[in-house]
Amino acid sequence: MRDILEKSLKDAMRARDSQKTSTIRLINAAIKDRDIAIRSEDNLEGVSNEEIISILSKMVKQRQESAKQYEEGGRLELAQQEFEEIKIIETFLPKQLDLNETEEIVKKTILEINASSLRDMGKVMNLLKANYSGKMDFGKAGSVAKEVLSK
Repeated sequence: MRDILEKSLKDAMRARDSQKTSTIRLINAAIKDRDIAIRSEDNLEGVSNEEIISILSKMVKQRQESAKQYEEGGRLELAQQEFEEIKIIETFLPKQLDLNETEEIVKKTILEINASSLRDMGKVMNLLKANYSGKMDFGKAGSVAKEVLSK
C-alpha cells in the first residue's frame, strides 16, 4: 500500500495535479502519525496495510462530515473541495460492498454463528469487522443486523 501511495504521489507531482498531490501528502502524514504512535521495540515496521485502509476510511468519513457541515453553512466551494479529496482517497480503498451485498453477508454471518437476538449483535459486528474491514459500511451493516435480529 505504501508503494502504491508513493508511486501515486510521484505521478501526481509529475502531472502537476496540486489537489491530488496535497491529498496524498495528507494521507502519508496520517500514516506517519500512526506509525509514530505505535512505534516500539517490537514494531519497527509501522502500520499494516489493514491499518492503512482503516486510516483511509476514517479520512473519508471525516471529509464527508466536513462537507455536510460546509453545505449546511452555505460554503459550497469548501464542500466541493472535501468531495474532491474523498474521490482521491477512495481510489486507494478496496471496492466497497453495496447495500444488497452487505445485507446478504450480514444474514449469512448471523446464520453462521446462530445469532438469535439483539444480544448477539456484538458478536455479529465483531465478526463482520474482522472479515470485511475497509470493504463494508458498518453503519449500514449494523442497521441490517439490528433489523434481522429484532424479528
